[in-house]
Amino acid sequence: MKTMTKLEHLEQVAELLNTHDNFAILTHRFPDGDTLGSAYALCGMLQQKGKKAKVLFNGQLLPEYHFLDNSVEHSDFQAETFVSVDVAEEKLLGELAQYKDNILVAIDHHETHRPFAEYYYVEPDSASAGEIIFALAKVMNIDFTKAISNAIYTAVSTDTGCFRYSSVTVKTHLIAAELIQYGCENYKIDKAMFDTVPKNKKQLEAYILTNMEYYHNDEIALIYLSQKTLATFGFTNETVGSTSYITRTIMGVKVGITVRELDQTTFKISVRTNDGVSASKICNQFHGGGHDAAAGCTIHASDISTAKQQLLTVVETYL
Repeated sequence: MKTMTKLEHLEQVAELLNTHDNFAILTHRFPDGDTLGSAYALCGMLQQKGKKAKVLFNGQLLPEYHFLDNSVEHSDFQAETFVSVDVAEEKLLGELAQYKDNILVAIDHHETHRPFAEYYYVEPDSASAGEIIFALAKVMNIDFTKAISNAIYTAVSTDTGCFRYSSVTVKTHLIAAELIQYGCENYKIDKAMFDTVPKNKKQLEAYILTNMEYYHNDEIALIYLSQKTLATFGFTNETVGSTSYITRTIMGVKVGITVRELDQTTFKISVRTNDGVSASKICNQFHGGGHDAAAGCTIHASDISTAKQQLLTVVETYL
């Protein structure tokens, strides 16, 4: 069995990075702005130190993140050192699971992190993995270029809902302010991430609002997206991006649930909560995890009705 060692200080992470080369940085399945921003920032940091590095992501890179991919150097080399960022457990590696036995260090901020790497550094008090990467850059004496600053800002902003979530701290705002001082394009990034969507995404949002299901005196709002529905609007599970933010905005909703069909018996669940209800505790019941206000899991059931009932039974115990 592989020995897994918890690292207590970022200096230990920096030492591991300094003594290795030829890096491949791994992101989680259905990659979001935090895992991608953190990965591309770390990639740029390693390249600045004269090392070879590249980012490996699951599926297709959404258009709004292309600027991150364009911000790093690309070269062909055989990866020897694997690092994961914002990956809470092995099963979230998705198609990158082929590298699971070779991961040197996992950098994460989820309190529900389940160790899988040779070394792991977890900072659950950070609102995003991007905050950890920012601190790591300081330890490594990195020059905060516009590209690195943009990548870290993308990670921090997207994982905090543009600084609106309960996970946001004074540290979060100070990091953002410092990145702006370094020249990050905060307005451009926030507009692209939060205010600009393609026409078909707006059409999908309209469908979601029309077909939202409510339970428990309207304290639970549930979205169900089958593969057929996504295809109707020109999406797949890999290209649709997040829709879970919609439930969080409805007055009176304490638990917002998004259920996506991966196949006929497998359903990806995203839970968003308000008013102190723990999304992490809900998802832990299905061997998932995350944060108090945002978490995820996977449910295996004979059909969608059974999956919904299993989920609602658990959710109602927390209301």
